[in-house]
Amino acid sequence: MPSTPLSQALRHLWTLEPFAYSLRVFIALAGVMVLCWWRGDMASLIPLFLGIIASALAETDDNWQDRLRALLVTLGCFTVAALAVELLFDRPWLFATGLALSTFAMTMLGAVNQRYATIASATLILAIYTMIGLEQRGAAALDELWHEPALLVAGAAWYGAISVVWCALFSRQPLKQALAQVFRELARYLVLKSALFEPLRDLDVEARRLALARQNGRVVEALNQAKEMLFRRLPGQRDGGKLDRYLHLYFIAQDIHERASSTHYPYVDLAAAFFHHDVLFRAQRLLDQQGRACKALSRALLLNRSFDHAQSGRALEDLDASVAHLRAQGRPEWRDLLHSLEALVANLATLERALAGAQQPEPGAEGGDDTLYDRTPRGVKDVRERILVQLTPGSPVFRHALRLTVTLVTGYGVLHLIHPTQGYWILLTSVFVCRPSFGATRRFLWQRIQGTVLGLVAGWALITLFPAPLVQAAIAVLAGVAFFALRGRHYTLATASITLMVLCCFNQVGDGFGLIWPRLFDTLLGAGIAGLAVLLILPDWQGRRLHRQAAAALAANRAYLGAILDQYDQGKRDDLGYRLARRNAHNADAELSTLLGNVLQEPGPFRKDADTGLRFLLHSHTLLNYLSTLGAHRGEGEGTRDAPIGELATAIEASLERLAHGLARREPVAGEDEAFGMLTARLERLAGEETQGARRLLQTQLALIGRQLGPLREVAAQLVAR
Repeated sequence: MPSTPLSQALRHLWTLEPFAYSLRVFIALAGVMVLCWWRGDMASLIPLFLGIIASALAETDDNWQDRLRALLVTLGCFTVAALAVELLFDRPWLFATGLALSTFAMTMLGAVNQRYATIASATLILAIYTMIGLEQRGAAALDELWHEPALLVAGAAWYGAISVVWCALFSRQPLKQALAQVFRELARYLVLKSALFEPLRDLDVEARRLALARQNGRVVEALNQAKEMLFRRLPGQRDGGKLDRYLHLYFIAQDIHERASSTHYPYVDLAAAFFHHDVLFRAQRLLDQQGRACKALSRALLLNRSFDHAQSGRALEDLDASVAHLRAQGRPEWRDLLHSLEALVANLATLERALAGAQQPEPGAEGGDDTLYDRTPRGVKDVRERILVQLTPGSPVFRHALRLTVTLVTGYGVLHLIHPTQGYWILLTSVFVCRPSFGATRRFLWQRIQGTVLGLVAGWALITLFPAPLVQAAIAVLAGVAFFALRGRHYTLATASITLMVLCCFNQVGDGFGLIWPRLFDTLLGAGIAGLAVLLILPDWQGRRLHRQAAAALAANRAYLGAILDQYDQGKRDDLGYRLARRNAHNADAELSTLLGNVLQEPGPFRKDADTGLRFLLHSHTLLNYLSTLGAHRGEGEGTRDAPIGELATAIEASLERLAHGLARREPVAGEDEAFGMLTARLERLAGEETQGARRLLQTQLALIGRQLGPLREVAAQLVAR
């Protein structure tokens, strides 16, 4: 039966990650709105809405059993928080003490894992929602303390029930979307990588490599998210055929990532040697077509369709023919470069086979270890240890917990000092604006202010144009849905939406126009307090951590090299130890890229090391590319580590360890002795004489890694000296 435009549009909506989230919120908000309208009890609308929002903010990605357990924990936390606010509301000193202790404790829970952080943050938000309700209607009598908390928790339970049922019915959809995101990011990475093969004079290779390093961070983030989603669904479900297919798609994505991030030779040298030939254009086209194939695979995965990678297959044949033509010319000056080009073609051919395997992934086809590393806490002892290790002023989590605590207590003191109308919006703004880093806080601060102004203007206009309560109720529901649809990528519009929802809801039970100026004033005040706190209270300037993160990247690369060399000795094994070393190296590279992005958003005096850090990222990522090449070709020859290779490998590992140690302690970085340079030069000569492909590649890549340590050492010395 042919599909109609409507069915195609609905199918497309189903593939969008925010759609299901927004649809759940719509069902919850619309259901509450209809109930309150039918019962004529619009006074209950606001607490029910706020409970739904808090529950949706607390939602974690799990299988339905774990989501049900998380919901019960969330509802318990919500109940305690709401009742505590009710009991202490008229006792300012006790309230301030409880606010400080609970804020610090709940923020420190974020050190355990993301699930704890999400529930703790939502609990804090619900506590402030309770304060807003109390401020509006006044403190309740002792026999009515339960009323407001009951409505808030009922709204939260209503959304939670929808979420659990939805998860039971569509448990695979978030995982498909996460894997599709992985292949979309890989597609962008491959397209950026193809730009490096453009044989142009005066090509800004460094700028393109830097863009590639930043995109690598996005690929790593997508892989980590998909891995966590897989892990939450694996226990007790390993017999599910679809889940096993998704697991092997994840491993295919890891393999594609390692091969895509490989560098077989400096691209400038290749461009200079083959400037008048088409081989690099062929390589560029192949990578571009493989990127398009990854994008097609992403969409096919969401739509349960097959995908076509015939264009990349033909591009591979053309590249192979071009290299064969160059080889037939027999020019001796090209011999070493052609070895690297042939290794590149072999790598891209294996990548092409991985894409073909993604068409119908067969569980267990590789015969490898499909274990995933479990990072979840194991019991109360593990939770306690993770929190205790962060209880130090040097911990970013501790600093953020202290800043947020001071921010909320200060906001509470200010609202009692000046008694603004609807003053508890100050605390709510501070919670959403105060972020762990200065750059993130500044970005959310301005977006929050702009979104609030936009929402207030839109709210004033819509309430004026549509005075009918039923229309305003519909606007409130749609605005609440828009908040959750937009908050991930368009925070300004999301803030405008939630502001519009609040105005429409308050206008159902009172005067929404009277909320406009207080909401604007309180937003400015709360944003200002949060901004000053991040600026003045144990400021976590990212530039001061740059040398430590650079050291972590080098240490992870050293461990990755060790894992690769073990496999050259003992044979290829895609076991957990190797995959963990590879992921740790890419994670450290991504964290360095993220940290530098934060540094660039900090005030001028605190980003003085940014340029040096970017150069370090460039050289560090190039080093990781050379390591990835070794990882991609492991298994092509066992026992290839002879004496010269072993000596240089040991020297490289020792050099990386010394360099990482010096950076971490900010100690002077010593240069390598003459023997290291001689070892590298000797290995380069041996590579030129070698006839066995696997040993030649190992010699070439180790020599490239050895040469890369020089620029890394120079930039590291600059980081240490500042």
